[in-house]
Amino acid sequence: MNERRFFPSLRTVVLFTGLLALAGCAGNIPPDLVGGSGTPQRQQSAPPAESIAPSVPASQATFAFEPFVGVPGNTADSLSRRIGAEAKKEGLTIVRRIGAPATYRVKGHLSAVGNDTSSTIIYVFDVYGSNGQRLYRFSGQETSSETSGDPWSGIDSDTLDLLAKRTVLALESWLSNASN
Repeated sequence: MNERRFFPSLRTVVLFTGLLALAGCAGNIPPDLVGGSGTPQRQQSAPPAESIAPSVPASQATFAFEPFVGVPGNTADSLSRRIGAEAKKEGLTIVRRIGAPATYRVKGHLSAVGNDTSSTIIYVFDVYGSNGQRLYRFSGQETSSETSGDPWSGIDSDTLDLLAKRTVLALESWLSNASN
């Protein structure tokens, strides 16, 4: 069997399997993450149709991020710092102490896949209310032109910056759409 023809198919199977695992928490796969050219693109999926409106005005909302699932410690720490910096810049209140009271808890599930030319981080973030009910979900993927034997090593700082920005903007969008 020709190795060059086999490995692109293997990468596609691995990517699709990862997406199915992430989507298993949601019950559906975002349409923009299925199919396509097979070449990862920088993208963010649209907000789900079934989001529940925030319970407090945007100015009073506070968010506590739970530890990220699926991310190596050094990358998780870096992403957490970047989300905090972006949130501060955008005026979104992040509670930093684990277990501290917050209006909403955010759980992030991330995975990385790589090939010969790039690494892609796939993410799903869920926002939960104080009663434990999931209120909002957003997901997507970001691609880095870096590559390494370990896909997480290929996720560069620009990609983490973009992911942090998209995360904060998704939360702000959810808050502002509810107040309109």
